[in-house]
Amino acid sequence: MQTLDAHTQTDLIRVANALADAAREAVLPFFRSSDLTADNKLAEGFDPVTEGDRAAEKVMRELLAELRPEDAIFGEEFGAKEGTSGLTWVLDPIDGTRGFLSGTPTWGVLIAVGPDTGPQLGIIDQPYIKERFLGGFGEAWVEGPLGRRDLKTRTTSDLSDAILFTTFPEVGTAEEGEAFHAVSHRAKLTRYGMDCYAYGLVAAGQIDMVIEAGLQSYDVQAPIAVIEAAGGIVTDWQGGPVHQGGRVVAAANADLHAQALEVLSKV
Repeated sequence: MQTLDAHTQTDLIRVANALADAAREAVLPFFRSSDLTADNKLAEGFDPVTEGDRAAEKVMRELLAELRPEDAIFGEEFGAKEGTSGLTWVLDPIDGTRGFLSGTPTWGVLIAVGPDTGPQLGIIDQPYIKERFLGGFGEAWVEGPLGRRDLKTRTTSDLSDAILFTTFPEVGTAEEGEAFHAVSHRAKLTRYGMDCYAYGLVAAGQIDMVIEAGLQSYDVQAPIAVIEAAGGIVTDWQGGPVHQGGRVVAAANADLHAQALEVLSKV
């Protein structure tokens, strides 16, 4: 993994927070507005994108062009921009656009930066309730309505005591759904529909695990950095790297991660 000096790390944290601040300002005018509309990116099914998505990513890209022009960018809405620094900013301007359309405050802005081997810094930001989770370069904190505190994942050691989240009840394919529900049946509590906010809750020690399938790199890179900084583990269902997306299991600790992989790795 690329080693960055202290000055660069400090600058990346500064810029990441500036991006999150700018995205908040850009996206909030669209949230719960009476005239909000969405385009569907799929010929079959529903994968919405709104003007809020585009506005937030646009302002983040403009700020990066000013503050970190040498870095590459990969964003959900406007694709890839090449860079020369060896670092790529991975942006999801609204993770949870379905929730955004529905008026629920569980969507978020996802910002990550790192080399091709994976993210080293991440932010999960919920603009409406003004809550920000940051992890990387020795920092792991959440700041919001209750003030600022350190992030630390839970120590739950048995899956039967665990709280499990996913976004969609069907999870992915029928086979993937069966694997998820096999884990769910062993857990104490399963909840649905939180999008990226659930990953923030893992990092904050509120819940124990998130399991999902079919994710893209921009869906997972920020959560990886935040949860790992808080002491958790994020891999694919085979226990390998997942920063390029796919099947994701985010666990509070190694014990729960191993118990989940016992089931998930068979798919």
